[in-house]
Amino acid sequence: MKVLNIGSMNLDYVYSVDHIIQPGETEATGSRNTFLGGKGMNQSVALAKAGVDVYHGGLIGEDGQPFLDACKEHGVKSDFIQKIEGGVTGHTVIQIDKNAQNCILLFGGANQMLTEAYVDEVLSHFSSEDMLLLQNEVNMLPYIVDKAYEKGMQIALNPSPYNEKLDAVDMKKISIFLLNEVEGAQVTGLTDPEEIIAKMKELFPHAKIVLTLGKDGAMYADAEQKHYQPIFKVKAVDTTAAGDTFTGYFLAGLAEGMPIPDVLKMSAKASSIAVTRAGAVPSIPLRAEVEEALKEA
Repeated sequence: MKVLNIGSMNLDYVYSVDHIIQPGETEATGSRNTFLGGKGMNQSVALAKAGVDVYHGGLIGEDGQPFLDACKEHGVKSDFIQKIEGGVTGHTVIQIDKNAQNCILLFGGANQMLTEAYVDEVLSHFSSEDMLLLQNEVNMLPYIVDKAYEKGMQIALNPSPYNEKLDAVDMKKISIFLLNEVEGAQVTGLTDPEEIIAKMKELFPHAKIVLTLGKDGAMYADAEQKHYQPIFKVKAVDTTAAGDTFTGYFLAGLAEGMPIPDVLKMSAKASSIAVTRAGAVPSIPLRAEVEEALKEA
């Protein structure tokens, strides 16, 4: 199975702060670092580091060469990444406070310039035996979902950030939902995790549902089974790519046919390692690191 991830690529400008800034406030920062990120790129790297044959699709501006270099470095196939002449790569401004919580300001840039012709060309290289991964940081999601569904591909969606653009997506065509408790509440209108899971199963009875709960772990449910996975407690430094790491490792385990409890455990361990490191892409651990850490645990 190949995995195609049509997703965002962002240059992350990360500022260390005492606290997340308030309206009207000016605050000096302790440091600024630039990392490669974007939920799409983070998840592709996580998939690759977990051992998956992953292809990244998406657009970058003339300043986007570092993403092509990163794909080569981390084992992500970049055949379908295109550079927009005169375009600007997407970027974020991220505040990280002393408790490792973050606040993110996002500029879409080239991530919002996908076309039907581009999508058709990329999808022509994949079949019903393959999986498509999507987030909500690129445009054309309704079209991409419809075309991939016509091909019979498994479609995994991380509905982040959750906003009104997702209303145009036919969610009945989604095979796998990967969402956090905030997104779960936005989809269902409910706040209790058990109620969110129950409502998601009611709305999408044929889908696999993964609900991450931050410090409270993660839950999984489908038509036949339900599981809970606690976190591995660590000293967090930067939580930016925690969810993306979990997503990549979960889909990797799923693609390999691992039992769901083992998939959840591996994903939680990978995420726990990522939060102990700064940055998004640089923080994601290799499969060997995760497996060794699980043995020690």
